[in-house]
Amino acid sequence: MAHIDVSDIHYFLSDGTQLLGGVTFKVTSGSKTALIGPNGAGKTTLFRIIAGDIKADEGAISRSGGMGIMRQFVGQVRDESTVRDLLVSTASADIVAAAKAVDETELLMMESEDEKVQMRYAQAIIDWGDVGGYELETVWDKVCTAALGVSFERASHRLASTLSGGEQKRLVLEALFEGPNELLLLDEPDNYLDVPGKRWLEATLNESPKTVLFISHDRELLNNAASRIVTLEPGHSGATAWVHGGSFGSYVEARRERNERFEELRKRWDEEHAKLKELVNMYKNKAAFRSDMANRYHAAQTRLAKFLEAGPPQAIPLEQNVNMRLKGGRTAKRAIVAEKLELTGLMKPFSNEIWFGDRVAILGSNGSGKSHFLRLLASGGTDPEREHLPVADFEIAEVPHNGTVKLGARIRPGFFAQTHSRPDLMGRTLLTILHRGDEHRSGMAREAASGALDGYGLAGQAEQKYDSLSGGQQARFQILLLQLSGATLLLLDEPTDNLDLHSGEALEKAIETFEGTVLAVTHDRWFARSFDRFLVFGSSGKVYESDEPVWDETRVQRAR
Repeated sequence: MAHIDVSDIHYFLSDGTQLLGGVTFKVTSGSKTALIGPNGAGKTTLFRIIAGDIKADEGAISRSGGMGIMRQFVGQVRDESTVRDLLVSTASADIVAAAKAVDETELLMMESEDEKVQMRYAQAIIDWGDVGGYELETVWDKVCTAALGVSFERASHRLASTLSGGEQKRLVLEALFEGPNELLLLDEPDNYLDVPGKRWLEATLNESPKTVLFISHDRELLNNAASRIVTLEPGHSGATAWVHGGSFGSYVEARRERNERFEELRKRWDEEHAKLKELVNMYKNKAAFRSDMANRYHAAQTRLAKFLEAGPPQAIPLEQNVNMRLKGGRTAKRAIVAEKLELTGLMKPFSNEIWFGDRVAILGSNGSGKSHFLRLLASGGTDPEREHLPVADFEIAEVPHNGTVKLGARIRPGFFAQTHSRPDLMGRTLLTILHRGDEHRSGMAREAASGALDGYGLAGQAEQKYDSLSGGQQARFQILLLQLSGATLLLLDEPTDNLDLHSGEALEKAIETFEGTVLAVTHDRWFARSFDRFLVFGSSGKVYESDEPVWDETRVQRAR
């Protein structure tokens, strides 16, 4: 049995801003509770408080059961960590300490044959066994086989950076669900997973007896796997929590009805407040001429004071101001023409034409070549003309290919990078980036730049550096730059991965009104339904078009 009790948590940022303003909710034993809310509302900070990484300024966290954690960085490991290091990171503190001791003494053994070093190594091995390390390696063998198709012995020393983001996620998730901990904290577990991976995650969540609190913006996952939804709602004194005791299927309507109820209660409170003030003023004027009115005047004052002391009803939650306006422009009718195009080692040659105004979702499993195809287009295609050069200052890695892919006249590709890796933006504040401009977009005066940021819900981050933003805030800023750049071809690589629900819906609306062509690599099933063409990168290397989203190729092959 495992649970979490979050009681009246307050947390202040270093600049004095209150991020969390009395967050209270419970995660009951065996439940699958989703934590959602606008980007920057404090979801990851709250996770870190629950995990014990940082302390709240006020309030308390109580929990039971051993706790396993998937942190936000999983899927983006680019350092010298190995697969074993990644698996160790999912284990308890005593396992982590024992593994560190083994690693350190192994290095000493390679440098010295001193007897003391040998004794330290022997003791480290004994300690590893005492904390259950060898039993855990048996579990990890099963995990590596399921996630990577090889044994733990073969995979353990492989650099984690050689795994795709989806493989890193799947590996850690397999380890957590197979491991001994009864309570799991999962920060965006669906990011980087392809659709088969997401379906596996949904099934695992539904079948597992473990208690799980997870952050996600994937509407399909929320609908299929969350039994309860906790929403962090920003307010003037920090975010508070609202709990919806059902799945996402009933969430939107319940939230609308709740906000309407708050609005009606506030309207009634304002009306009563006005009546009481009017009553006080009336008796005040009468008491000035009639002494018998003094008692009524004081009674009215007391009544108003008690009314104000009780305070107004709960305020309607602040809605994030996100209003994306992607403009685009007219281009040639044939936006993209591919002839016998083959990305080296990834796919078989294919030919296709994409027309001005098309909305094309690019689907397929991880590693099938989708992102490579998008990068090839983002760099201007085969032998690009000057007008086809990308509207960004960062370098796009070359994509080896055979055959050709050409862009039409007046096509200016704008690229949204999945990992948000933008070295051209690092270390610079948002206002500075917009103020200085670049060769693709004009610089903006401070007032105009602030207005542009406000439209993307980023006014409060104007003086923050790009690399200090949350993943969702970076995503929104990238989309803003696309809006300002004059791109007529949008190339979006997993654009909704880090966007909150409101921002994801705003992006869908912006794409709908965009005057131009849109290609998006996505594993977001909800988002994909808003597209009208589907280009599938099959597991066999064949690229084909479908009339509807294809998530299960086996089913398609049987139908054929």
